[in-house]
Amino acid sequence: MNPSQRGAAVPKGAEPLPSRLASVRAELAAGGIDALLVTSAANTRYLTGFSGSNSLLVVSHDRAVLLTDFRYRTQASTEVASVVEVEIEGTSLWTRLWSVLRGLSGAKQLAFESTHLLHSDYQRLTDAGARWSWRPTSGIVEALRQRKDPTELAHIRRSVAVAESALAQTLPEIRAGVTELEVGARLEAALREHGSKAHPFETIIASGERAALPHARCSARELKSGDLLIVDFGATTAGYCSDITRTFVVGRASDQQRDAYDIVREANASASAGVRAGMRGRDADAIARDYIERQGLGPEFGHSLGHGIGLEVHEAPRLSKTSDAVLTAGAVVTIEPGIYREGWGGVRIEDDVFLGPDGPEVLTTFPRGLMELGAA
Repeated sequence: MNPSQRGAAVPKGAEPLPSRLASVRAELAAGGIDALLVTSAANTRYLTGFSGSNSLLVVSHDRAVLLTDFRYRTQASTEVASVVEVEIEGTSLWTRLWSVLRGLSGAKQLAFESTHLLHSDYQRLTDAGARWSWRPTSGIVEALRQRKDPTELAHIRRSVAVAESALAQTLPEIRAGVTELEVGARLEAALREHGSKAHPFETIIASGERAALPHARCSARELKSGDLLIVDFGATTAGYCSDITRTFVVGRASDQQRDAYDIVREANASASAGVRAGMRGRDADAIARDYIERQGLGPEFGHSLGHGIGLEVHEAPRLSKTSDAVLTAGAVVTIEPGIYREGWGGVRIEDDVFLGPDGPEVLTTFPRGLMELGAA
């Protein structure tokens, strides 16, 4: 079997979108809100199935109306669930929005997504939409998205498998003398070849002293023998992301590199095994952070432990030392401890973990032992 085909088949069964809309409506009713204007592309896709780049979605207690433009007429007819009305607008979606809102019986108290709406669009609401009372909201749909249903989990599994297959194909081509840009190009081509529909974020290839930059962009730097090499990348399948990091050594690893790597690997393993639904994000973060601090390297782990993944590569929940939010059962999160030393380099190991009913399940299977690339 091609590794990119690994994982459970995408389940077939009851369409989840009506239940998602019902959950949103329950939240609106509890808050005394008559309708919600959804402007987040990821939230719109979650509630309707629509994957286009230009839309407005209105969800009221008895209607869901998607507004988009002519470019997406055919796409909307094939993607959008039958429980959602579709209106195609030839000029301005906002002009059509006022017409839709006037058609909502008794709608007075309306809400918008404050974390996604541009200020210029907010001004549209308060000017052209002044006949309605507008209330900012945050996280109504995102809270639902944390809990992955079986179909969503299957898509993420497939996305993980695609990414791992692409990495396995790329590694034999990595050696001293190739540039970070060349490594990134080969990996991204392999991702496409194995079925990734998009790159969920800009691929990170960081070698040598640049491996001390947690979010380094690919550069023209040539890999050298003895370099640490961080590879952070992902795949997208049916809109759902994976996010994986592995650290390698080009040529032979030094004792110092091995010691640092072993500390990060142990922090990763402990957190992946210990994270649980129901614990706070800060408590999950502490599993890895406390171990790294006991090794005397606390200041070298400067970012959070992880984040949720799904339709977006960074979504709720957050696993950080300041997060008191409870981790939701059914979430998929990253576990990505790292240590970074300016002028020396860095090590990060990142896995995707499902917070299942029986405990954590690590979805990534790519080896975590230190690999020496291009070594004679």
